[in-house]
Amino acid sequence: MSTYDPSNPEPEGDGKPSFDKKPPQPGSQANGTPASGSPYDAVPPPSAEPFGGGAPYGVRPGGPYDSADPSSPYRAPGYGGPAAPVPGMPPLGSWLSRIVARLIDYVIIQIVAFLLVLPFTGFGSRDGWTGGVWLFYGLYLIYEGTMLSRDGQTLGKKVMNVRVAMLIDGSSPNGSAGWTRAATYTLPAVLCCGLWWLADGMFGVFDKPYRQCVHDKAAKTVVVSTV
Repeated sequence: MSTYDPSNPEPEGDGKPSFDKKPPQPGSQANGTPASGSPYDAVPPPSAEPFGGGAPYGVRPGGPYDSADPSSPYRAPGYGGPAAPVPGMPPLGSWLSRIVARLIDYVIIQIVAFLLVLPFTGFGSRDGWTGGVWLFYGLYLIYEGTMLSRDGQTLGKKVMNVRVAMLIDGSSPNGSAGWTRAATYTLPAVLCCGLWWLADGMFGVFDKPYRQCVHDKAAKTVVVSTV
């Protein structure tokens, strides 16, 4: 029979506190077994790891940029490796097609420029030739900026079956991108007498995997085939 008197302020057991009874610990039941639902009582299964486990953070296997899949449209031929920019993007335009397209555009604009200057100055003096060159640069900038902003093709590119496309989605350059590309290609050439075009073109020769020249890098464009 218990001798514990609830009215007695002294603790049970000859006035001494009892240490054999410990309060329940967090996350456990009274019998010492782990409580269900505790964040520490279970290890998540491998399938619960982010993106399937083992995949680099932020990369979903089977996602649009999972180039490990040989059938992925992001491994389109002609881009020098996996992760082509857009599904269904055509192969890159060849260097021969790009160079010939430029030459066609040069000839067209050069003829127009000199025909416009001829009635005013002629070519018997240095001023006539200088005026023709300056007019050429101005016309070429306007011509290329306008044509690229419309459908990504100049007359030369139409003849050679290539076009300029946005690297991110394959669309034709919008107004800003088209004019940025034209300005980056044309304006520096005014300062260095055309040597800029050689340096710009050589940059694209060594660029991987999209063969972008400096003006392509500036506008985030790429030249692709239309056939």
